[in-house]
Amino acid sequence: MASLSRALRVAATCPRRDLGLRELTSRAGPTTEKSVPYQRTLKEAQGPSAVAQGPSRPLPSTANVVVIGGGSLGCQTLYHLAKLGVSGAVLLERERLTSGTTWHTAGLLWQLRPSDVEVELLAHTRRVVSRDLEEETGLHTGWIQNGGLFIASNRQRLDEYKRLMSLGKAYGVESHVLSPAETKALYPLMNVDDLYGTLYVPQDGTMDPAGTCTALSRAAAARGAQVIENCPVSGIRVRTDDFGVRRVAAVETEHGTIQTPCVVNCAGVWAGAVGRMAGVKVPLVAMHHAYVVTERIEGIQNMPNVRDHDASVYLRLQGDALSVGGYETNPIFWEEVSDKFAFGLFDLDWDVFSPHIEGAINRVPVLEKTGVKSTVCGPESFTPDHKPLMGEAPELRGFYLGCGFNSAGMMLGGGCGQELARWIVQGRPEKDMYSYDIRRFHPLLTDHRHWIRERSHESYAKNYSVVFPHDEPLAGRNMRTDPLHEELLAQGCVFQERQGWERPGWFTPQGTAPVLQYDYYGAYGNQAHGDHAYGRLLGDEYTFDFPPHHDVIKKECLACRGAAAVFNMSYFGKFYLVGLDARKAADWLFSADVSRPPGSTVYTCMLNHRGGTESDLTVSRLAPSPQASALAPAFEGEAYYLAVGGAVAQHNWAHISTVLQDQKFRCQLIDSSEDLGMISIQGPASRAILQEVLDADLSNEAFPFSTHKLVRAAGHLVRAMRLSFVGELGWELHVPRPACVPVYQAVMTAGAKHGLVNAGYRAIDSLSIEKGYRHWHADLRPDDSPLEAGLAFTCKLKSAIPFLGREALEKQRAEGLRRRLLCFTVDEKVPMFGLEAIWRNGQVVGHIRRADFGFAIDKTLAYGYIRDPSGGPVSLDFVKSGDYALERMGVTYPARAHLKSPFDPDNKRVKGFY
Repeated sequence: MASLSRALRVAATCPRRDLGLRELTSRAGPTTEKSVPYQRTLKEAQGPSAVAQGPSRPLPSTANVVVIGGGSLGCQTLYHLAKLGVSGAVLLERERLTSGTTWHTAGLLWQLRPSDVEVELLAHTRRVVSRDLEEETGLHTGWIQNGGLFIASNRQRLDEYKRLMSLGKAYGVESHVLSPAETKALYPLMNVDDLYGTLYVPQDGTMDPAGTCTALSRAAAARGAQVIENCPVSGIRVRTDDFGVRRVAAVETEHGTIQTPCVVNCAGVWAGAVGRMAGVKVPLVAMHHAYVVTERIEGIQNMPNVRDHDASVYLRLQGDALSVGGYETNPIFWEEVSDKFAFGLFDLDWDVFSPHIEGAINRVPVLEKTGVKSTVCGPESFTPDHKPLMGEAPELRGFYLGCGFNSAGMMLGGGCGQELARWIVQGRPEKDMYSYDIRRFHPLLTDHRHWIRERSHESYAKNYSVVFPHDEPLAGRNMRTDPLHEELLAQGCVFQERQGWERPGWFTPQGTAPVLQYDYYGAYGNQAHGDHAYGRLLGDEYTFDFPPHHDVIKKECLACRGAAAVFNMSYFGKFYLVGLDARKAADWLFSADVSRPPGSTVYTCMLNHRGGTESDLTVSRLAPSPQASALAPAFEGEAYYLAVGGAVAQHNWAHISTVLQDQKFRCQLIDSSEDLGMISIQGPASRAILQEVLDADLSNEAFPFSTHKLVRAAGHLVRAMRLSFVGELGWELHVPRPACVPVYQAVMTAGAKHGLVNAGYRAIDSLSIEKGYRHWHADLRPDDSPLEAGLAFTCKLKSAIPFLGREALEKQRAEGLRRRLLCFTVDEKVPMFGLEAIWRNGQVVGHIRRADFGFAIDKTLAYGYIRDPSGGPVSLDFVKSGDYALERMGVTYPARAHLKSPFDPDNKRVKGFY
């Protein structure tokens, strides 16, 4: 058998070969060169096609839930549905369990990732496969705990690992940063000459897909679930209810129809085809993903699994051999996904795979003379942001997604299967699953194949890249731009991307920095971009220290505090809630009392039934207008104007729509996000500047805080709101799209003599955390209640008005808060970004969710939730009596805890008192 080094030489000298699809189904058994490295699979070795024989058991006529797809996610979801007491759940698999992509997976489980939610999900998977299933069924899942080793060959990578180590302490995950010498002692065959260090996690391990899925299906069946193999789905029947809402009605197969109100699409690579049956868009692409299995290696036994991120390669222990794989910049797309592909593999393209061989040989030199036992190249599904697709599809009620796992379906399967089951049974998951929720994507994006392809490629290619706090994608840019885009670009705006929108990040004094067309990192015959301004500035962000433009952002912040800054927030979601039941809907949807007189604006939250925060937003009550326009729609009954963060606008839209449908409110939600721009002028000089632009009295008496009016700005009708998101006197101008540029120019002209500057979202992040304002999906999430987050003032608990989540809040208030969000300041000037461990009196009590530098107070600020290790409520006495420190990359820094922001705690500045 050829050695890895010979394969590398062949790849370098041979012309690129055509790729052929070779199915290894029951009609053609696997060859020695193309077999997965497991003792068994669930594939039939011989005989006629299993599908041709028909379903493995008769189909029921009805089911409460039908899961489509018998891979890791399908089996985990069925198992957790059964554990939640769902009777009559059915899993349909077109061939045999695991036959799609699960059967050939490497099955690695790494417990530490740069996401607190994913650490929790991985922990549950580990519990299920290492303990629960064997206790329930007596079957061994194939779990092997041999540990995991992350390789750092540069300082930034080691810093990233130290961040993971600190986060792990908040979750009880044992990990150790090892020196090169310690690494060599642990893994004698490893070359450590180029290492800065490693991160060792002793309780990482591997799973066997066949063993795990067999145990899951056995455990689910014991609770009444059914697994039906050899039964391809041919259609999804949909009905439209009396309110015009599309809902799942049945699943169709060639062997019968199952009436059901709920379908779960766990079809992996084939999820797009299942989605099309129901009219649901599934934004994923299929790619070849490969590894090779070596011959026996003396001395490799019992070694930990290895991830060498900088070489983009992993080494999985396989008995006395290794599986070698990774992520390349030129993956092969599977353009035409075959519905006949089962237990199949592709021919390996050595030209594409060769960089992984180089990295593997460098890390474990004995591989240079080690033979290749088999190659494994199978299909996997990948998504635009390298996050799974989960939750109820916005196009069809009762149709759930559990797919697009980016080759991580085995290790995320347990945690995600549990949350998906909770989603279905209880209406929402218990954990914050927003990053996985299909509703994060705007329909413009899920229907844009070019955007999906570009972004999925970049996500695949950067899978092993260091996760820096301020990284931005280069693929799929300039999809959605607002009217001020070109104006701001000419003034040095460095843009960020959020759900397709280009929004201002910060302003460089070094000229323009346009985002160039995506170059696929030079793959597929594309010419890679050379040195360019945006690429250089983005490269400066690749640090866990303060970036070179830290002082530029400082100037934007201090200008806002000392004079005024203008923020373009046009990417915000802007919705109207109108209709006969609009007031009833507003009372139920919003935690605060928003039914105040027209002209009032209220900051509020929207909650789920658990009392978790689905959104924070502003709601303005409108008066009838004699003429309908983008600023004042025609309506019967009542009307409210909603302004929500642009990055989460689609999530808000879907949440509101779902509640309106469930409660059968007679009202309409109108999306005017593209029709209106939004400019915010904030700072001590904002009143003087705007008084020259607006035809209205802006005094405290005439225009109080939290009110809004239709006024004219430079001759154009706009809606002005006196609000602040940075803790200063200021106004938002909501402007019809055609008027955005002239209004902005008039503001800049008037502000020139007052020191008005452009500022971006990097400044907003700093200014808002300094004032103590929350950012949804950072320090405020669907698993955080307003009471825990210090936002009790947004909840109308003193009134008798029912609202969604009220019962949960009342219960929480009566029992005491088990978590509490605190503000921390650190005197030492050190950058923090979130994930740092919070120490109290020598014990870890939580981790930081969000951190930034506050330039006015000249300190790092950080927000995180703390718990009492005893399990009791977190009282104010508990908070005040502790000595705190924050652990950053393994180093602790003394910190001071605050119950409210240390900046302007009396809120004088927003009231105009300086």
